[in-house]
Amino acid sequence: MKARAPSTPDLQALLHALSAVVGAPHVREAVGPDHGADFLVLPGSTTEVAAVVAICHAQGVSIVPQGGHTGLVGGCQSYPGQIVLSLTRMAQIEAIYPDERVAVVQAGVALEILQNAALAYGLEPGIDLAARGTATIGGMVSTNAGGIMAHRYGVMRHRVLGMEAVLPDGTIYSDMTRVVKNTAGYDLKHLFVGAEGTLGIVTRVVLKLEPVPQSTATVMLGLPSAAAALEAISIALRSDVGHLRAAEGLWQSYIQLTARAQGWAEPSFPLDQPICLLLMLGGGHQTDLTEAIEQIFGATLDRHPTATGIIAASQRQEADLWRLREDTDQLYRAHPGAPSYDVSVPLSEIGAYVDHVVNGLAGIDGGIAPFVFGHLADGNLHIVLNRNGPLTADLSRAVEEVLYTPLRAFGGSFSAEHGVGVKRMSYLGTATDPGKLRAMALVKQALDPDRLMNPGKILP
Repeated sequence: MKARAPSTPDLQALLHALSAVVGAPHVREAVGPDHGADFLVLPGSTTEVAAVVAICHAQGVSIVPQGGHTGLVGGCQSYPGQIVLSLTRMAQIEAIYPDERVAVVQAGVALEILQNAALAYGLEPGIDLAARGTATIGGMVSTNAGGIMAHRYGVMRHRVLGMEAVLPDGTIYSDMTRVVKNTAGYDLKHLFVGAEGTLGIVTRVVLKLEPVPQSTATVMLGLPSAAAALEAISIALRSDVGHLRAAEGLWQSYIQLTARAQGWAEPSFPLDQPICLLLMLGGGHQTDLTEAIEQIFGATLDRHPTATGIIAASQRQEADLWRLREDTDQLYRAHPGAPSYDVSVPLSEIGAYVDHVVNGLAGIDGGIAPFVFGHLADGNLHIVLNRNGPLTADLSRAVEEVLYTPLRAFGGSFSAEHGVGVKRMSYLGTATDPGKLRAMALVKQALDPDRLMNPGKILP
């Protein structure tokens, strides 16, 4: 079936129809850096979302769904003749079932709001991001977000038990299952996880929750190599006390930048090692966790005598250490619009891959150097260039060639947790297996033959 040609909407008629569904105060002129669309529409329920989508489907108007607007790949870019559909008003936590360890939430709920609500029951969503204050559950589902605990609890795909979504023709897909085991037919909810709003709009989600550890302990290690950091992670994973909660790698240039910006310094811990590793254990007893962290540090020193370390002696010091990792805004203050990349690398390849990237970028231009940091326990590296963006088209292609070419050969991914959006779409077409691309196109054609749902994202 051939898609309908894009229409030129009657804006007054569209405004009237949308206002009749969601109320005039909730249809606004779309403004902002990514908003070229005509209207920003804010429905308050799944029923209203379905009605808005049905109106747009009938008039041939394409829709750009919007969550917390924290994405980094242009997934919310819009253009004249479109509407932006925001889930801001759908921000209710409908229920928390502490015995089930399950939450039912609307898509506009911010992660931090859910974290705080679940904490009252000694629970957490099993996923955490630096953008927790603004990232929404619907957006996180739609981008299959990962974060610092993915090595233990998985990414959003593994957190979702049930889902409600609106299909491109306005049909409501509802499967609000609250149980783990469910083999009743196709598990279609996974089509919408990571689809970036191109197959439908996620409106409500059932999420698994996890017990919050009663105590945590953190150490930051200065290490001679990525291989040494992976050894320390392996030691932590085998600890008899507690569990590894997070393991974040901060290469030298990154931690030096954030430490300088925050005025952080510790005489016993000079920032002169090639890589720093932040390890956090979670468990029931603070004393036992601290002893376990000390044992990890000691075992690491036995293997690498030049290693350094600092163990957080208080919750405040622990928070200060983690702020060195999470304050990524400093990169973009130093280099406005800095090009950023998000890759997954098999653990055994990380050291060689980073060396390849550093040398390859220097070969393009001796002044280009990457800031590297990321979730070392699952191989997700974030790479930000020391350049103001955007890059020229030729330079961007050259950088992508360096960063992406090795990944497919050893089973990595050029998009780990940020998605494809607009910025990575061209590379998806050249780097993805043709059979997979065809299957994706068939699914898109089946659900959205008129290509009205977030067009120009993921697939052309």
